[in-house]
Amino acid sequence: MTKKTEQFRRVSRPLDGVLLFDKPLELSSNTALQKVRRLFSAEKAGHTGTLDPLATGLLPVCFGEATKFTIALLDADKRYRATIRLGQRTTTGDAEGEVTETRPVEVNEAQVLAVLQQFMGETQQLPPMYSAIKHQGKPLYEYIRKGETVERELRTVFIHELKLERLQGNELEFSVLCSKGTYVRTLAEDISEQLGCGGHLIALRRTGIGEFNLDAAYTLPQLEAMDATQRDACLLPLDRLVQNLPRLELDAVQANRLAQGQRLGLTDAFPDGKRRLYADGCFIGLGDLADGRLSPSRLLSGIAKAAAVVDPAG
Repeated sequence: MTKKTEQFRRVSRPLDGVLLFDKPLELSSNTALQKVRRLFSAEKAGHTGTLDPLATGLLPVCFGEATKFTIALLDADKRYRATIRLGQRTTTGDAEGEVTETRPVEVNEAQVLAVLQQFMGETQQLPPMYSAIKHQGKPLYEYIRKGETVERELRTVFIHELKLERLQGNELEFSVLCSKGTYVRTLAEDISEQLGCGGHLIALRRTGIGEFNLDAAYTLPQLEAMDATQRDACLLPLDRLVQNLPRLELDAVQANRLAQGQRLGLTDAFPDGKRRLYADGCFIGLGDLADGRLSPSRLLSGIAKAAAVVDPAG
């Protein structure tokens, strides 16, 4: 452990909440996360969905207990704005790779709109070799760096929206709303191949994840210019991550029993599914409801205190 790490651990503090962060260019998601974590002096932090160093935009950072609910955003639809350089294919499908092929570009707006329409709805993608998908415990990019390739399976993704934003010279800019697991770099390559000229991704900006939009995100310079109180005011409460789930109110006795790992029998008829749980107005975590019985799923640490629960046997 370095001296700098030891000093950080001494001044770090428990902190719970969600920060909508605008990741800058050329920072990896993990490097960006660590910079934000140090700014907030937070003991624990994680992000929800990696962005490549050449990609910018929305990177929600979860502090403390919020890390228990990151799956909600990992599974959410994502919105991006992307730019393709038409006429040039690269080894990586983006601007980091070497140009492997050059073709003339002769496309018009009508052709682009027709091609974009072909990718709407359910579609199949072959994950790129330059990706973090693991094969036999190692990410694919480690194989390709050694000059090796491995067989990859097609994956099904869903394109909800695909809109042409700009076509100027050999540059094509589009926006997309897509399901989790979609590689926009692969989508850009596939679109440019359908146009007959090939191409690669030169810019990518994530503008939305689920209900969260980039408009509400903070940049690194903005955060650095704030004092600690101002930065803390930027954090969203934990339950903002799971607003898509139905709310279920519990009384003190029910919350206490749930905290002890017991299942609850509910007299009211509720449909099965996951629920966000509250006791005395406080968010206490998630539960699974099936056949009228509620089981704890992911609960906050010390929910008895958060919900003002008193042991009925005490």
